[in-house]
Amino acid sequence: MMKMHLLLRLLLVISTLAAQEQRRVYLREEFEDGDGWKKRWVESKHQPDYGKFQLTAGKFYGDKEKDKGLQTSEDAKFYALSTRFKPFSNVNETLVVQFSVKHEQGIDCGGGYVKLFPASLNQEDMHSESKYYIMFGPDICGFGNNKVQVILHHQGKYHENNKTIKCRVNKDTHLYTLIIRPNATYEVKIDNEQVAFGELEDDWDFLPPRKIKDPYARKPRKWDERLQIEDPDDKKPEDWEDFEFIPDPEAKKPDDWNEAMDGEWEGPLIPNLKYKGQWKPRIIDNPNYQGEWIHPEIDNPKYKPDPTICHYYNISVLGLDLWQVKSGSIFDNFLLTNDEEFAEEVGNKTWGMRKDIEKQWRELYEEMEKKKEAEEAKKRKEKEEAKKDDIWGLEEEDDEEDLDEEPGNDGQEGDAERAFLGKNEEIHVDQKDEL
Repeated sequence: MMKMHLLLRLLLVISTLAAQEQRRVYLREEFEDGDGWKKRWVESKHQPDYGKFQLTAGKFYGDKEKDKGLQTSEDAKFYALSTRFKPFSNVNETLVVQFSVKHEQGIDCGGGYVKLFPASLNQEDMHSESKYYIMFGPDICGFGNNKVQVILHHQGKYHENNKTIKCRVNKDTHLYTLIIRPNATYEVKIDNEQVAFGELEDDWDFLPPRKIKDPYARKPRKWDERLQIEDPDDKKPEDWEDFEFIPDPEAKKPDDWNEAMDGEWEGPLIPNLKYKGQWKPRIIDNPNYQGEWIHPEIDNPKYKPDPTICHYYNISVLGLDLWQVKSGSIFDNFLLTNDEEFAEEVGNKTWGMRKDIEKQWRELYEEMEKKKEAEEAKKRKEKEEAKKDDIWGLEEEDDEEDLDEEPGNDGQEGDAERAFLGKNEEIHVDQKDEL
């Protein structure tokens, strides 16, 4: 019995080690070492006016230190920042691309996606035309125009996904996950929930279609696709009045009417009291209906299966190549791995641990902002009314004194934090990394 127990423990250890050997983590970036990220990430110098990133947790978060990420900090700017890792290939392996992004500024137009580049990329010269393998993540521009981009490179061309995948546009942090499997299937998840899946061939135009319409097939001339027709046996009643206006029977030609000069006289029209509307035969089911004619399909002679779809070699750089009109997006929890379950677990230990408390803080923050705006609007209104009644100009002097005495907004975030902590003293979040 003892030997059996030891054998089972040994098998368990072996299976655990085997699973760990199969799991590969190519990149994991959670910005836990403060300014250390500046040594791992490279700013492009392709153009001199790229926007700057800063490390911050933003205005609302679960943990002020652990939830720090890279935030866009300048409006109406292009951004180009990247990090390098040991090159790898996803041939015969699953590829998982995962990260979180928070558009706490209420983004109106801009990207929130990442790109995977080959090892040949010159990071200091990275720009929007640099060759990449995968572009994945939210892309927003205008009301209703928000989607998750999944653009994949194949045989020298970029292919956009045919399915429309809507992204989340509120101000909370969201987790985005792309999974590409060796069997040529894929899955997209938002907040660890599946939002799209299928075959790579079906949802991208990598290859010509498997089937095409037979170019020699023609619809027969007498093929009847009409579901309903007018009844050929239905006749208009003899007493049916379908003239809306008729000549006035009481009207008479004027005595001085000269047809040679004035033309043929026509009496005025009056409404026809017996008018029943335009007559139409009744509609019946078509007895000769044959259904909609479907064009026969044949195998496409130009189609050839391609087992190399989404096989990428020397994946070595992850970059943020973005344009944002309104800055403030925070990127965090980057993960590249071959293990789907591990990625989900990491997501739950990072994004999952913060989401509830972050949402509570955001709601409180927005509530305080509304109160502040209402108070400022009230003060402005009172000052405007006072100016109307001030015939001696005394209020203008008081306004100048108020401007000197009014403090800035430096304590605003601290006030929100104190209010939040006071309201949520019982909340304790343990975000230790157990992975």
